[in-house]
Amino acid sequence: MKKAIVSITNDISTDQRVAKTCDTLKSLGYEVLLVGRKHKNSASLSRNYKTKRFRLVFNTSFFFYAEYNLRLFFFLLFAKKELLVSNDLDTLLPNYLISKLQRKRLVYDSHELFTEVPELVEKTFVKKFWTSIEQWIFPKLKTVIVVSQSIADYYEKKYGTACTVIRNFPQDTQVEKTVFPFDTKGKKIILYQGALNIGRGLELMIDAVTTLENYILVIAGDGDIAEKLKNYVHTKELDKKVFFLGKLDPPQLKNVTLKADVGLSLEEDLGLNYRYALPNKVFDYINAEIPVIVSDLPEMKSIVIEHKVGVVLNDRTPERLSTLINTMDKEKYTDALKKAKKELNWNTEKEKLIHIFKHLN
Repeated sequence: MKKAIVSITNDISTDQRVAKTCDTLKSLGYEVLLVGRKHKNSASLSRNYKTKRFRLVFNTSFFFYAEYNLRLFFFLLFAKKELLVSNDLDTLLPNYLISKLQRKRLVYDSHELFTEVPELVEKTFVKKFWTSIEQWIFPKLKTVIVVSQSIADYYEKKYGTACTVIRNFPQDTQVEKTVFPFDTKGKKIILYQGALNIGRGLELMIDAVTTLENYILVIAGDGDIAEKLKNYVHTKELDKKVFFLGKLDPPQLKNVTLKADVGLSLEEDLGLNYRYALPNKVFDYINAEIPVIVSDLPEMKSIVIEHKVGVVLNDRTPERLSTLINTMDKEKYTDALKKAKKELNWNTEKEKLIHIFKHLN
């Protein structure tokens, strides 16, 4: 049986795109091994393929990336495999080196413009390091997957490398009942799901809910500014209007999404990574048949306008966001959401991924 090793730097448990890649490989007859890292609070895993998570000494900063890449290189060096799948720039170097040393096929799946993330804006040395790796390796890659057309256009223009766009549509998953640790009776639920990092519009969402009657804001996810946001909510005395659920596994998250009345994706234009982003949550909201409010950024804006599943926030003020939320009648979008849900689904999109794995050079 052919063996494929898929690698990523997160702890695996909540990465739905990588899970779909592994499931697709398995359906094509590959023996799959998914490699990530393990935190102290990492959830247990139950997959129909093998997984491995490194316990690291460093879990933040440049030292984390250095340790992980070194560990991954030596692991790949001695592991049996016919195919390597690298997810994002922070796993590309060891995968590329092994693919050349051992003449193995390599597929690179770029989930974002890694060198353009807001966290690197003021870290000149770190950004230069990752950019140099990208500039060295990217033009040599034969098979590249990206998540949006804007990112594909960017890479093709910069490096002359053809990219296949595979959008991260949801797939049918089980729903695991989630009991909210707060009272939702008589309340409409505004939902944000995803990473709690800078530039996600989270402070704007919190400010907007201040003046909204009979609404609560539910935030499902975790990240670098989680504690800062919780303190901000407490300072503004919004503890009964804004609730944090933390990071949920996919079945739990889907249950929460199904209960929402409106979904938010309000990334700021903090560089090309956010400008060209097409967040998973937009499709998760559509799949759960809830209307969406998105930023005035090209990829997510085009989805909302084309499929008529929500509105675009042009004026990033709490007052304007509050007004839009108040006008979001879930029933008004029912037909458009049902239609979009049928079109924007993984069963169709995965055919492009299957074609790639069946026709590797």
